[in-house]
Amino acid sequence: MFKKTLMGLAFAAAAASAFAYPDKPVTMVVPFPPGGSTDSIARVLAQKLPEKLGGTWVIDNKAGATGTIGAAFVKRAPADGYTLFVSSLGPFVIAPHLIKGVQYDALKDFDPITVLVQAPNVLVVPAASPNKNLADLLANLKSTPAKVSFASSGNGSSDHLSAELFWQQTGTAGVHVPYKGGGPAINDLLGAQVDAAFVNINSIIQHIKAGKVRALAISSENRSPLLPEVPTLQEQGVKGAEVQSWQAVAAPRGVPADIKVRLHAAIAASLNEPAVKDKLLAQGFEIVASTPEQFAKFQAAEYARWKQLIEARKITAD
Repeated sequence: MFKKTLMGLAFAAAAASAFAYPDKPVTMVVPFPPGGSTDSIARVLAQKLPEKLGGTWVIDNKAGATGTIGAAFVKRAPADGYTLFVSSLGPFVIAPHLIKGVQYDALKDFDPITVLVQAPNVLVVPAASPNKNLADLLANLKSTPAKVSFASSGNGSSDHLSAELFWQQTGTAGVHVPYKGGGPAINDLLGAQVDAAFVNINSIIQHIKAGKVRALAISSENRSPLLPEVPTLQEQGVKGAEVQSWQAVAAPRGVPADIKVRLHAAIAASLNEPAVKDKLLAQGFEIVASTPEQFAKFQAAEYARWKQLIEARKITAD
């Protein structure tokens, strides 16, 4: 009887705690500097979630080591729902294969909450490039192996891996030119210092619309409503090179199930508010708002996919 009473009190205390959530500030760790896509999406959530759940939501930018410093910090945090991880795909499915001694297990140390959004990469060339379409670029790659340069925001970034996957699937080879961030890479692309790049749609769309770069293909399965005139890679005969960049929310492993449910519901509702959804869509982001179970399955598939590519192409973080 005494044991049952204790169990009942413990259950009641847990239920009361979840009902009061959040009763102290919630920290949303972003493993990148302020100003990027992941940071901007986290700030949208930090503004909307108090309307859904109450409380105070704080952004903590813990940048460094391709996002793995922030990921390791979240892993070590208490699993009480008051520390969340808002990140792009890198720390979840790419960095563990590139960086030795990563201080977390991407598949075991986090509770998935939801994939927030996804966005394709666009294959672009400078406006003055002789490559007028994808066929021209492929012919150039095949006639001058390892001479066509592709910029990226860094080793192991989604734009770098998009290029590696493209070369693998087309039997070609280009020259990878990594930069310290997307901004410098785009600047050199605009100045025709490099020949091509796969760039996230939200980072390049204004330059495409302004005619400063030419879009040859998009890496999603279907055409983007923002660039309906740009055909997919698959439409142009390149199979198996589809890539979506994505952002997601996770928590330290062991978050109470009821808090996890509340978090997912509030985040999904925030993303699907017309004003928020329209703003993100205009930037090139497709709302995903997957369930925790869908996120876990998706992460496992992405983890295996990028592991295979990184090992096959002998890609390193150096």
